[in-house]
Amino acid sequence: MNLLTRRMRTEVTSATLPVLPPGTPVVSVLMTSAADQIYVGARDGRVFRYDSRNPDRAELAEIAQPLPAGVELTVLSFLIGEQSLVVGGNNGAVDIFLRLQRAGARTTDGYALVRAHALEPHRSAVAAFGASQRGKMLITADVTGEIWLRHATSEQVVLRLPAPRGGQPYESVALAPRDDGVLAMAPGGAGRFWTVDAPHPETTWKSIFGKIWYEGFDSPSYTWQSSSGTDSFEPKLSLVPLIFGTIKATIYSLLFAVPIALLGAIYTSEFLHRRVRNTVKPVMEMMASLPSVVLGFIAALILAPVVEAWIAAVMIAFFAIPGALAAAAFLWQAIPPHAARRLEGVPKFLLFFVVLVLTVLAVIWWTPALERMFFAGDLRAWADGTAGSGVPFLIILLTPLALVAVSLVAGRTIGERVNVALRALPPFAAAGVDLARALAQFLLAVLLAYALARTFAAFGGDVRGGLVDTYVQRNTLVVGFVMGFAVIPIIYTIAEDALNSVPEHLRAASLACGATPWQTAISVILPTAMSGVFAGVMIGMGRAVGETMIVVMAAGNTPILDWNLFNGLRALSANIAVELPEAVKDGTLYRMLFLAALALFVMTFVLNTFAEIVRLRFRKRAAQL
Repeated sequence: MNLLTRRMRTEVTSATLPVLPPGTPVVSVLMTSAADQIYVGARDGRVFRYDSRNPDRAELAEIAQPLPAGVELTVLSFLIGEQSLVVGGNNGAVDIFLRLQRAGARTTDGYALVRAHALEPHRSAVAAFGASQRGKMLITADVTGEIWLRHATSEQVVLRLPAPRGGQPYESVALAPRDDGVLAMAPGGAGRFWTVDAPHPETTWKSIFGKIWYEGFDSPSYTWQSSSGTDSFEPKLSLVPLIFGTIKATIYSLLFAVPIALLGAIYTSEFLHRRVRNTVKPVMEMMASLPSVVLGFIAALILAPVVEAWIAAVMIAFFAIPGALAAAAFLWQAIPPHAARRLEGVPKFLLFFVVLVLTVLAVIWWTPALERMFFAGDLRAWADGTAGSGVPFLIILLTPLALVAVSLVAGRTIGERVNVALRALPPFAAAGVDLARALAQFLLAVLLAYALARTFAAFGGDVRGGLVDTYVQRNTLVVGFVMGFAVIPIIYTIAEDALNSVPEHLRAASLACGATPWQTAISVILPTAMSGVFAGVMIGMGRAVGETMIVVMAAGNTPILDWNLFNGLRALSANIAVELPEAVKDGTLYRMLFLAALALFVMTFVLNTFAEIVRLRFRKRAAQL
């Protein structure tokens, strides 16, 4: 149309399609709004799909047989969006096909019609069909006059209207524009109209907790996507990615928080000087008062870019810092007893921070060399699987587990004899022998980890593509670190109070029998206080499960099923916070968010109930002491 003269001009482009086989009885012809695909349905059940993206060279791309041999095609039509093709036959079948790209497809364009949904069949031949103008609802009628209202995504029959008594079957059916009515027309011109109220047809137990084959997807999947920018959008309302994201964030944050909190509580309660403890504990309790929105802000705008720039150093530091502190602890034993006593308290506590700072500086200095050694010079390219091997990183992961196994075996075999021999040596010599023993165990653990990593790789195993993969800035590593920082004060405070509440006579009796302070803490104090320690861990887990702002701001809000440490997630709590402002009251999304809140409540209720049962058992056993 010319905007100045208001004159209309129409251009018609015609194209000739390849000829159908002679004698083909055509039932239906469909063309997409973009005129790039044309479907011709034959009565014998065949569907001819033409690729008309180039009208001058349109070609017959595929001859599909969506119905069993001998079954006649009675219905061939689109749902809204023209991605779902509805096929009905005289055997009562109603199936939905998607045009998907398939490797090895015997078609000219690499696409093939794939059955995505097999809906419940009618008892007789399908005679009429109608599609919704605003969703994935459809209506079918058979030759007896039965009318079924269905939903394609959930595959459920929403409404069954019986056949008219003594009347003729309907030749056409249609849904009202707002999906609130059904119109059926008989051959004589008579019609019937029913008012329908089906507000949430897309939600079933399967669509919420099961795999669904959505339009545009290669296979059934667990997917959450509540809205889009098109009217033909297919809502994807699976809670599985959200539950998985909640569990993933909780696990990674607890992996960071629990060791630090529990070991810190044990050290503060049993080894730290009272003067320093009176300062450390209030500081830890003040950490719990930090608002989660502040932590999320720091994680998203400060920590995430820093971690992205120094990701190799961060990954190496997770293993280097504990190793350096352990080495410093062994070297501390070489200090003469009179000097060690003078350094107790604040000086010893400050030495920890000196070791920490020196280790961080060393890691930064050696990161380029270590990155070349373990990650082929580029951690992000290595994580993508485009460079290097997964064996070095797997050795790093397996070494702590192998060290625990070697230490347990050594302790049960030669550990007691070595300890007896150490008591007969001077302190400096005993410290040297103990350090040599630790180094020997570490080397054995590295060799064991190397053997396990090589064996795993020989069978085709690789941590890449699973535990680590493509790096994104707002990822689970950042969430685990910051959420762990928020959880540590809770676990630490409760565990430290539980350890301090152990009766003093148990501690004194253990030390009087010749046990070391470490043996007393691990074998006497910790088992007695286990109920409180376990309660602290469970309360910290509950805080991690329900955390909202840190996950909203630092996790990327990507509802995916992926254990990748370098990828994002979306938790139940974050999803409620993000989606609720857009949810229409009493709509499907609105109710799904309430269901998500209920799922979050059930998770925390089950965890707390289990924690209480275990805590009572530990308390009953400790009460017998």
